[in-house]
Amino acid sequence: MREDEETRTKKEHESQQEQETEGPKKKNKKRKKEKANTTIDEQPEPELEPERVKAKVQFIPEQPNKVPPLVGYFPSIYKPDVDHPDEEMRPKVRVYRNMNEKKNRTGRMELVVSPRDSSVDYVGTSYSGEAMAPQFCHYAVGVLDRNTQTLKIVPIAANKIFRLEPRVRGSDVADKDAGKGEISAEVQANMKAMLDTRYGTKKSLRQSKKMHALNKENDPESQKDLALKMKSVKINKEALESTTSDTVLNVPPYDANATTPQQAYPLDKIILKGEWDFVQDIFNHVSAGLEVISDAYPSFVCNRIHKLREIQDDVEKQTLASIFSYITHLVKFKDQHSMDGGASAKQHRIPKILHQKFLTSFSDAESKRLSDDKIHLLISYVLVLTLHADDFRTNPTDIAKDLRMSEFKLRDHFEKLGCKLLREKNMLYATLPVPLQFPKAIQRRRR
Repeated sequence: MREDEETRTKKEHESQQEQETEGPKKKNKKRKKEKANTTIDEQPEPELEPERVKAKVQFIPEQPNKVPPLVGYFPSIYKPDVDHPDEEMRPKVRVYRNMNEKKNRTGRMELVVSPRDSSVDYVGTSYSGEAMAPQFCHYAVGVLDRNTQTLKIVPIAANKIFRLEPRVRGSDVADKDAGKGEISAEVQANMKAMLDTRYGTKKSLRQSKKMHALNKENDPESQKDLALKMKSVKINKEALESTTSDTVLNVPPYDANATTPQQAYPLDKIILKGEWDFVQDIFNHVSAGLEVISDAYPSFVCNRIHKLREIQDDVEKQTLASIFSYITHLVKFKDQHSMDGGASAKQHRIPKILHQKFLTSFSDAESKRLSDDKIHLLISYVLVLTLHADDFRTNPTDIAKDLRMSEFKLRDHFEKLGCKLLREKNMLYATLPVPLQFPKAIQRRRR
């Protein structure tokens, strides 16, 4: 009996081992079949190659008479319904530009999208917000015409992508933002000077120092002791009583008690100390042996260039050449701000220091054209420099042609400077006697 029981237990034990060995084999077979099925199902579909199109690329530059395309995006969830069947329900799109864009070319633009069923406008600008970030690329819009096989590329407006921010219609948010961006002229000048000192070149740093030296007289710190100085000045009461309120001298700085013509209108008061370095162009041309182009300089200067070659003293030659250059800049400045001479002086470049001085001395802030009083003052500066150039005995024929005036009208300007006109061998000459004697104002009696 015991043997039968032992044989039974052995057989049961062997049958259990066979079942355990067969179980994992069947499971492995199932897994292999599943892997095979998944590999067959997961095979990627063959990718279709994109259709290649051979097209001619045509770049269309920006035209001043046409508005380039504008590109904008909505950071909010608003989606404009451009394809609405009713045109009145489509959003209204407006573009605003600076009124002086053709002259100043500031590039300031605004894109406004107004939904019909909302009181919110979506406004994007090219001068504030995201547009102020540094930009290192250029944007353009490309249109492919499959019929003609051409790809037309057009630059977008202001080279900016407008971020259309929601704004309540009728609010003054835009005015507040515009007010924040305004910077006064004094702050702007200080910022520019700071940038020049930190990152500017030697040339820009030198120009900044000279400009600061020229404007130093307007510095309030340099005029603290002005009241003390004025107390020590002796006032000539007789001279004040003899003057009338009707007489206004529109002439350069002068010395009425001068004993020589050179001291009557000092040259250092006309060409300031910091300006001499910027009127060396003619001197450099002559020193290098180059010819002066007649189209670039007034006839008064061209007809007297030979004097520079005859002078042996370098200081005297440099002074006369600087006077010629200063006359050129004054004449070209007058032509740039007049109707009849703008084309001839369009390409002429006046140094920044001189141009800033001319703007403050001869122009008005309200308009770009020069007023009559400022034109007369500019002409007086030119005539005084011609007297210095011709040793105070000058023929007004050439300078009258450069100023686009007749000799008869120019005689009045010479007389207002205290000059006397003489005729020698049918030639008119203007001289400057000393001490200066200005013409007295004619007082008309009232009837």
